[in-house]
Amino acid sequence: MRILLVEDERMTRVSLTATLRKEGHEVTPCADGDVALEALRAGPFDLVLTDMNLPGADGLEILQEASRMYPMPRVIIMTAYASTETAVQALRMGAHDYVIKPFGSDEILTRVRNLSILHDVELENRALKARIAEASERRIVGTSQAIRRLKATIDTIAPGEYNVLVQGASGTGKELVARAIHDRSGQRNGPFVAVNCSAIPDTLVESELFGYRKGAFTGADRDHQGYFARAHGGTLFLDEIDDLPLAMQVKLLRAIQEREVEPVGGGEPQPVDFRLISATKQDLRALADEGRFREDLYYRLNVIPLTLPTLAERKEDIPALVEHFVVLHGKQNQFSLSAERCEALMDYDWPGNVRELGNVVERMLALPELPVEQVLHGLPRARGGRSESRSGPQHGDPAFAGTTEYREYMQGCEDRLLEWALSRADGNIAGAARLLGLPRSTLRSKLQRTRDPGADSSDRV
Repeated sequence: MRILLVEDERMTRVSLTATLRKEGHEVTPCADGDVALEALRAGPFDLVLTDMNLPGADGLEILQEASRMYPMPRVIIMTAYASTETAVQALRMGAHDYVIKPFGSDEILTRVRNLSILHDVELENRALKARIAEASERRIVGTSQAIRRLKATIDTIAPGEYNVLVQGASGTGKELVARAIHDRSGQRNGPFVAVNCSAIPDTLVESELFGYRKGAFTGADRDHQGYFARAHGGTLFLDEIDDLPLAMQVKLLRAIQEREVEPVGGGEPQPVDFRLISATKQDLRALADEGRFREDLYYRLNVIPLTLPTLAERKEDIPALVEHFVVLHGKQNQFSLSAERCEALMDYDWPGNVRELGNVVERMLALPELPVEQVLHGLPRARGGRSESRSGPQHGDPAFAGTTEYREYMQGCEDRLLEWALSRADGNIAGAARLLGLPRSTLRSKLQRTRDPGADSSDRV
């Protein structure tokens, strides 16, 4: 570690400097408080060992200066006065520890070694956080023209406080874009509160968005803070806003305009300050024309519109997205995308967009031995003509068995997959269910239908 040692007693300073350097630390010794402050500002240091009483600035002044720095070095105060008051004051100001003179070299070395271990852990933690941030789902992956335009637009609009309406099909990454805007905005140090409007029952929408007071209704045994209040000082993301009931749209419009909410159960209106980002999978303009969405609310939300491309519109990003998902699962050293699989992925139309690709990658990682046809089994063939001959039924495939009837073929594919999973799990149904990502009860019912030729198989994929 880089250590600043501040000690006016020459023998103590020389002895500690030699001891710490012998341990492999880089030590800068100072005999004067003012000189130490200059060295501290020139830094950086990982640890400051300082006497309390010094010529010039004292130990508390050095501690105060260290507290202003980022990252702040750890500070250990050395004092000849066993004053509880002085020690408590130093700890309250941010000192890591204090030691009473006279002390042995072993006592100092033990504390420095413990701090050195903590320092190494913190460095590893920072590096890990950096890697996680690099591979996190918040990163918009891709270099296609559509994604480059999207990233440029986000960089332009993020610093403002304008309402943003993100439009795109399911699975295109609307929340990802909303988080990217938040992370680049002036609200980035505040909370990011995501709300899926379609997941809240109609009877609970008002109380969940605006909160409620104790006693407002049966079961309200305490005050409840709504999503709007939680987003104060940050960003409120309203996903699937097209599913919001018309009755609630009026109250939402008022909250957006007035920047205040009134919890269910009454009381004083609560002021809120947030940046609003909404998302929709439908055309709100068309819904407004049909009377299914308030036109005044639509104009309030649609200050800055962002339309996200489908995965079919940016297929050149598929290899990079696959690599991204592989890294997220920590399998980058165990998986590589073969040319055959890459070609099959590029030929598929991806109605579920990036979310669907993520699921397929997870399937490839979980079942690495399966051929590409079975990895993609159950997916519709691409509308382009090429994949029909490559990914479709092959006469050499036992699942084909001479039939071109879709249901029979897919039943054959499913039966082969079930047999493979059971064989891999040594006949254990629970293990096979885990391999396939299915509930055990679902696998049991599928096996029962397979074993009973007369059973209804209408629910097979």
